[in-house]
Formats: sequence, C-alpha cells, structure tokens
Amino acid sequence: MGLLDGKRIVVTGVLTDASLAFGVARLAQQEGAEVVLTGAGRGLSLTERTGRKLPHPATVLEFDVTVPEHVAAVRDAVGALWGRVDGVLHAIGFAPAACLGEDFLAAGWDDVSIALQVSAYSLKTLAEAFAPLMTSGGAIVGLDFDATVAWPAYNWMGVAKAAFESASRYLARELGPRGIRVNLVAAGPVKTMAAKSIPGFSRFEDVWADRAPLGWDVTDSSAVAKACVALLSDWFPLTTGEMVHVDGGYHAVGA
Repeated sequence: MGLLDGKRIVVTGVLTDASLAFGVARLAQQEGAEVVLTGAGRGLSLTERTGRKLPHPATVLEFDVTVPEHVAAVRDAVGALWGRVDGVLHAIGFAPAACLGEDFLAAGWDDVSIALQVSAYSLKTLAEAFAPLMTSGGAIVGLDFDATVAWPAYNWMGVAKAAFESASRYLARELGPRGIRVNLVAAGPVKTMAAKSIPGFSRFEDVWADRAPLGWDVTDSSAVAKACVALLSDWFPLTTGEMVHVDGGYHAVGA
C-alpha cells in the first residue's frame, strides 16, 4: 500500500527528467497516485515529452499562470477528468536575466514584476485553480529555496521566494478551514534546467556538501521528492504554513 493510494495529484513545473517536479511526479505514481502534469508556452512540448517517461505516462494540460483564462480552463479540464483534486505541487519559477547575477540594482520594475508574478503570485493562482476541486480537503506543496538570507547571484529571485514563503503562510490561513494544507519544501541546490539559468549557481554547489552535516549530492533529488510526497499524503494532517528544509542541514549551521 502506497502513501498516496487513491490520491489525484496535479504537478506543475516538469520540463526534463532532471526537474525536481519530475522526481515528485514519479514517486507519487510509485506511491499509488494518479498524476496530471501542467506546462506552458514553449515548454509545453518538453513537458509532454517528459511526461511519457513516467512509470505511467501522464496527461499534460496547458496552464500558464500569467494568463487569467487558463485558471478556469485547467480547473474545468481537471474537473472533467477526475472530479476532484487531492494535492498540487507548485514548482514554477522564472526571473528575467536582469534579476539575476551580481548587480541587484540593475533590474527595473518591468523585470521584477515578471519574477514576482511567475514565482510568487502564482501560488495564489494555483490555489484559485485547484482549491475548488479539493472538496474533501487536500495539500498544496511548493518547492522553495530558503529566502531568509541573501544568496550570491540570486538577487530578485530571492525576493520573489521571500514573497512566495509569505504567500504560503497567508494561503495556509485562508484555506485551513477548508481542510487544505499549504507547505513548502526548501531544497538544497540540485542540478536542474532552472539552476543552470542562475549565474554563479556553481558557488552553491561547491560549498554545500562540505557544510551540510548530512552531506549533499547536487545530482540526487530523491530526498526532496520523498518530503514532497509525504506532505502530499495524509501523514501530516495538522501541519500547514510550514517550510521543511531538505538541504542536508545546511541551513542550521554557520561558517
């Protein structure tokens, strides 16, 4: 018997089989869940191709969090397919190049607003789309990179993640009376397509394994997937508004 037997889970953010979201989708299926993937824009064909690599090839629906019409459309599509949703994984993030790197002052509002909408406000957008289908309660889990400190090169993406973390707490407060839990998993650095877009990301990789008490492998996302699946399951029935670190313990130690 799997942790997610009988569960119906929507997974966003799958681009390649190296994506953190792919690892979650694969493990969710192995633990008994039915899974639908969402993709958007030029990445939609990648999501469709990668979805066929899952143990059970997944239906892929278009959902661009910056297109208001997609909210009702994807809700209707999932509703017609399943009738209900038990869990959603938020694995969406994007920042224009000007928002990343070593010059925090370089980005203008036009670029920053994109980063905030796609990477933070989108958590509310996902809730708007799928919470109405969580008729018996459920779980929303977001992938995070701890924004309680300032990181090299992360810049406005770090600001967006801080907003994301705050939004998760407000959504937890809002959706709790409906039996919907909202939690985040703050993962250590993993080699993904998203990571490659961050200038200087290798600086995280170089020090993480040395400083994390439990060690860290930037090519292994299995621990992150296990934490997400656990939070999507019924094993954390009274946990919400939480940020769970899956980083080898790096966040807990100093220099």
